[in-house]
Amino acid sequence: MNKLPRYCRRKLLKNGRWAYFFEPPTWARNQGCQVEAEALGEDYAAAMGRAENILLPAFDSWASGGLTDMVPPSPLPGTFDWLVSIFEAHQKWREIDHYTQRLYKQGLALFANHTLKDGTRAGSKHLSDFTMGFVDAVYAKLLVVEDRDASGNVVKRERRRFANAAMASCRRAWFVGRRAQETKVPTINPFSRMGLKTRAPGQPVRQTPTATWDELVAFRAAAKELGYRSVGTAALLTWEWLQREEHVFGAFDISHYRPKERPNSVKIVHPKNGEEAWWPLFDETGEPLFPELMAELDAIKETVVTGLAFRRDHEHRRSPTQLPWITERKDLRYLRRVVRRIVAAAQLRSELSFTSFRHGGFTEGADSDLTDAELRAAGRHRSARQLPTYAKRTRKQLIAGSKKRHDERARAALIGIATTLVSE
Repeated sequence: MNKLPRYCRRKLLKNGRWAYFFEPPTWARNQGCQVEAEALGEDYAAAMGRAENILLPAFDSWASGGLTDMVPPSPLPGTFDWLVSIFEAHQKWREIDHYTQRLYKQGLALFANHTLKDGTRAGSKHLSDFTMGFVDAVYAKLLVVEDRDASGNVVKRERRRFANAAMASCRRAWFVGRRAQETKVPTINPFSRMGLKTRAPGQPVRQTPTATWDELVAFRAAAKELGYRSVGTAALLTWEWLQREEHVFGAFDISHYRPKERPNSVKIVHPKNGEEAWWPLFDETGEPLFPELMAELDAIKETVVTGLAFRRDHEHRRSPTQLPWITERKDLRYLRRVVRRIVAAAQLRSELSFTSFRHGGFTEGADSDLTDAELRAAGRHRSARQLPTYAKRTRKQLIAGSKKRHDERARAALIGIATTLVSE
């Protein structure tokens, strides 16, 4: 038999079934406690939910003179709420960046705060009662939300990405909780292998907008005019070296660029997949492969002695020191606001983001007839599926790929000039 909460007991009825009752102690009744004895019914989950979430908090409030109302209640051990608290107190949680933590919190709260048919929260349900069918049923409810239009009519809409993210957060919490409390967290994770679809049948694939070279040029010009030179340089870097936003601003250290022991190379780091390599900056003849980008990085290296290369160098910044664009909690929200401001000033498509320039770099590489091996060498991908065999990255591939892209860029510029002359 499961352990019952305080002041709860079960009783065998004449029909042979068990029922549950809440009975405050005699001393409390004699002192005028307004929380009365109550029959909780035969459903164990519903009975325990009412006792733990309503009756006992009300009793404790009376007994403490309201002091317990000021203290957030601790989750009951063994419940999903408790699992969340274990996850958020674990070392694994502290290793997650701030942005992802915020997404995890939203997803965990979405599931935990879902009201079940018996009126209790999903978060108050004991982990031993979790089944795959139960999780699937809650997911189906979270997948669709009802809104009202301007006329007051009920309109249903799907929030698949949010619901999928919530399930992923719960899955991660269960695995971490299992490692931390293996005697209390069941082995089988009901959030695993749910077969989640990224989109509804017939729904088009959502793609990150891809920037063109001309849009990159316009963005960099606007960034320079607004005083955000480092952001303009970073945009060119992500285009040329295909690094992710969080790696450009959170992992690219100034010591990676042309250190004394390797003055003709740059260290490219991709923390997401653990890949890193030295990228050549000059070809076999000694010609620079990225003259414009290298000139700007050389200038940055003269002012930034140590630490992250890209910092808030605009004159109208609040702090007199040049802080990194990424915060200590791995937050890039301020940078993204600045990027939107630059995009607007350059009169570019509003849907463009910093990630659009990395996608533009990949697209330029494909349009320049780079091989799969050359693209993987550039983007540090392990397989062509991400951009069916693994190819070793070589210095020759990196140099050949860079040259192809620059040649294609020059050819496009010549075509543009010729078209202009003809039209005139």
